[in-house]
Amino acid sequence: MTSHSSRIELSKSALKNNLEFIRQKIGQHPVLSSVVKANAYGHGIETFVPLAEECGVEHFAVATSFEAEEVVEARTGDADIMIMGILYPEDLHWVVDHEIEYFVFNFHRLERSREVADKVGKKARVHLELETGGNRTGLHEEQLDKALDYLERHQDKLELMGICTHFAGIESLANQFRIQQQEKNFERMREQVEQSDVEPHYYHTACSAAALAFPETVMDMVRVGTSQYGMWPSPDIYNMHLMQENKMSDAPLQPVLSWKTDIMHLNEVEEGDYIGYGTAYQAPQDMEVAVIPLGYSNGYARSLSNRHHVLIGGQRATIVGSINMNVFMVDVTDIPDVELRDEVVLIGQQGNENISIKSFTESIDAINNEFVSRLPAAIPRMIV
Repeated sequence: MTSHSSRIELSKSALKNNLEFIRQKIGQHPVLSSVVKANAYGHGIETFVPLAEECGVEHFAVATSFEAEEVVEARTGDADIMIMGILYPEDLHWVVDHEIEYFVFNFHRLERSREVADKVGKKARVHLELETGGNRTGLHEEQLDKALDYLERHQDKLELMGICTHFAGIESLANQFRIQQQEKNFERMREQVEQSDVEPHYYHTACSAAALAFPETVMDMVRVGTSQYGMWPSPDIYNMHLMQENKMSDAPLQPVLSWKTDIMHLNEVEEGDYIGYGTAYQAPQDMEVAVIPLGYSNGYARSLSNRHHVLIGGQRATIVGSINMNVFMVDVTDIPDVELRDEVVLIGQQGNENISIKSFTESIDAINNEFVSRLPAAIPRMIV
């Protein structure tokens, strides 16, 4: 097997720690649904799903039927799978046949689900997503009675797995006026459900941010993405945790992902010479430069040019010059005994130094989820 230019390592101990911390927050009752959309937030479905199963996860949530199939192929047991987003009609037969749960946010999908369930000979396992104020996807309140009546009449074909909604930015305290209204709307619509003759297995509203900071949103299931990977949903949620614990600082979440590569080439550069393309960087002195074998085509943003660091020999090495498609350069002049094939840490720990995902994304004005979810699937993932 040929080698890739970089590698991603997933820490089993970090994931286990994070899941235990989340459990402390939500208690033992709710089902913990591990959100693995966007290739498990860049951690890699194929590698992450079996790892999560080893850590006790029995339910996974994805955005598409394509991702659901990836989880089916990756899981080692009979973990449940839930599709929260798009589901093309031509995929519905496969989804029902594999007993995969999925969100229903319009009445047509409910009708189509009954038809397919009748053909397949298995119940369609549906979650009614309610529109509570996010104005994204969900059944509107005036459609709910019609949907509940339909579910009651076709209980032999449709199994109501859940009643749910999604909060529109609960990770930001500035959005709380919207979230509070969404909570009121959900409770009102929940009363409609409870007065009907159908009963869901789960009521669920909580994502990572909600589960960590707003206990009233924790019901029968939580859909945990960001926090299981060791990232705080936002500074607001972290600060709320500190207030709840009466602490000045705390690090209960540990990053699961590290990203590494190796030095490709070492080059002596004379004072006054330019490094890399154009004139983005001119050597202020005689320098030793290490060439790193990846670039923006590998998810290492071009906007990090001349402004970020990697770790080599336990020290920070500054990027010099523009990041290219497949390579970039760093200054190793003051790092002793640097050699070809030395390990380069892009994200993670080396010696006493650490480059966190948070510090990385702050440099490129991106949120954590955006950065990791864009890591190319071709980079090999391995468990450590």
